[in-house]
Amino acid sequence: MLKNFDEVIEKVRSIEPFTVSVAAAADKELLQAVKAAADLGFVRPVLVGDAKAVGDICADIGLWPLDILPAQGEEEAVAVAVRAVKDGGAQVLMKGLVNTSIYMRGILNKEHGLRTGRLLSMMAVYEAPGYHKLVYCSDSGINVAPTFEQKKDILKNILIATRAIGLENPKVAALTANEMVDPKIQSTVDAAGLVEYARSGELGLPCVIEGPIAFDVAFDPHAAAHKKIDSKITGETDIVIFPNMEAGNIMGKSWIHLCKCRWAGIVLGATNPVILGSRADTPEIKLNSIALACLAARS
Repeated sequence: MLKNFDEVIEKVRSIEPFTVSVAAAADKELLQAVKAAADLGFVRPVLVGDAKAVGDICADIGLWPLDILPAQGEEEAVAVAVRAVKDGGAQVLMKGLVNTSIYMRGILNKEHGLRTGRLLSMMAVYEAPGYHKLVYCSDSGINVAPTFEQKKDILKNILIATRAIGLENPKVAALTANEMVDPKIQSTVDAAGLVEYARSGELGLPCVIEGPIAFDVAFDPHAAAHKKIDSKITGETDIVIFPNMEAGNIMGKSWIHLCKCRWAGIVLGATNPVILGSRADTPEIKLNSIALACLAARS
């Protein structure tokens, strides 16, 4: 159980360094985060893009990568970076100064991409004040209104990732507004379906999952007791599966802006963890996301 991102960094530093392939790497702010990870000893960067532009930035900030792979234009940079991961030369793919749609097309390329057959989904991880461990949440950034079948992939993706990170039998909340299954509220039907899916053995990954379950019951034993709900996860929830992207986005941003949560995010469902950051992300978010992706890349 990891309590905070300091422990994430400490854990990833105790492992052999991971190779991170950066597509269109000529971005100074991003390379400063890569340098921070390299200086801490858990990353070997492979930087893809205009060799002179990337080299000039590296010289300016004092980053000396193991390799710069030349590429002209965004599409070629993504293709080369993806190939480095697909061929086993890197364990993590990271977005640089490239359009998101071009980046995602490269990942999903049927012939040369990183497809697994599962849906891609976003995992956001939060260090919330007042809670005693990290909370792993999905999906708050890619799938707007996932169907039940898509939620099964979202659950599987996050269980694969968190198992690699170190959670052997995580406690999962299939979040809704209440604990009653109501045919008129699809999220409650889906949540109950996810519980049945996990308990049937079809999922193939261990977890303790409850749903439908409201946020207060998932995180506050007093709320569960007051509602007379016998919950095995209350106050110990590790993973939250959101009913839709809007719920996840609103909850995450409220934690970040009002509670000053530290956080990180990566994309799951490809053969390897994918970092899909924003230029607005702080250096700390970028560093945390690199560390998280490296831990999730462990087999």
